[in-house]
Amino acid sequence: MIQSMTGYGRAEVSTEKAEFIIEIKSLNSKQIDIQIKMLSLYREKEIELRKLIAEKLRRGKVELSIWREKLGTTSNYKLNTNVVLDYYQQINQLKKDLKLKSTDIVPALLKMPDVLEKSEEKVESDEWQKIYVGINDAITNLLKFRIDEGKNLEYDIKSRINNISELLGSLEPFAKQRINSIRKKILDKLSDIDLVDENRLEQELIYYLEKLDITEEQIRLKSHLDYFKNTIEETDSSGKKLVFIAQEMGREINTIGSKSSNSEMQKIVVEMKDELEKIKEQLLNIL
Repeated sequence: MIQSMTGYGRAEVSTEKAEFIIEIKSLNSKQIDIQIKMLSLYREKEIELRKLIAEKLRRGKVELSIWREKLGTTSNYKLNTNVVLDYYQQINQLKKDLKLKSTDIVPALLKMPDVLEKSEEKVESDEWQKIYVGINDAITNLLKFRIDEGKNLEYDIKSRINNISELLGSLEPFAKQRINSIRKKILDKLSDIDLVDENRLEQELIYYLEKLDITEEQIRLKSHLDYFKNTIEETDSSGKKLVFIAQEMGREINTIGSKSSNSEMQKIVVEMKDELEKIKEQLLNIL
C-alpha cells in the first residue's frame, strides 16, 4: 500500500483557560522539512514536536500551526502602579512649576513608557498534555488523508503500468515482421552480387540483425513491470524505490525506441514514454 505525501489534519483542544486549534499539512519533498508556528510560550517544546513529526510522517514538507484563543477576560498586562505614581508626581510638580491649570492627566499617564508590564506565562503540564494529544490526533487525521490519497494514486499508476504492458505486447508482431523484412531486403540487394564467402556474409547478417533485435529489452522491461507491480503491493511501499524501477523501465523503452525503425513501433514507443512520464510525475508525491 502506498501513501501520498500530500495531507491535511486538524484537531481542537479545550482547557480551562483557552481553546486551541491545531492544523498540520504536508506536501511532497525529498526529505523531511518541518515548520512550526505557535506561541513563543511553547517554544521549549519545539524539539519534542519535531521528533514526533519526523517519526510519524517520515518525509514531506510539513507545517504545524497551533492557535490559541484565551477564555475569560483575564489580561496578561498589568499596570505598574509604582511607575504610574512616579509619573503622576513628576507631572503635578511640572504643573505647579509652570503654573498650569488642572487637567485630566490619566490618558497621558497611560501612554507613558513602562506603565504596562506583561506578566510571565508558564506552560502548565496538564495543559500541554492536552495540546500534545491534540497534535497526535491531527497527525493521525493527516495520515488517514495520506492513505486515501495514496489509494487514488495507486489506482492511477497501476492502470498506466497495465497500459505499458499492453503496449509492450503489441510490439511483438511488428518486431518479428520487421526483422524478417530487413533480412529479405538485404538478401535481395545482395542477390546480384558475386559473393566470395557466403558463410562470412551469413555471420555478418546475423550480427547486424541481432543488433536490431529488441527481444532482450522486451524481456527486461516486462521484468521491471512485474517488479514494479510487486513493489507497489508491499505493505510499506517506498516511493524512492518505485522511482528507481521507473528509471530502469525508461532505459529499456528508450533502447527499444532507438532500435525501432518501423513507424508503427515508434508510435507504440511514444505512447509508452507518455505513460511512463505520467507515472514519474505521480511518484514524486508518494511517500
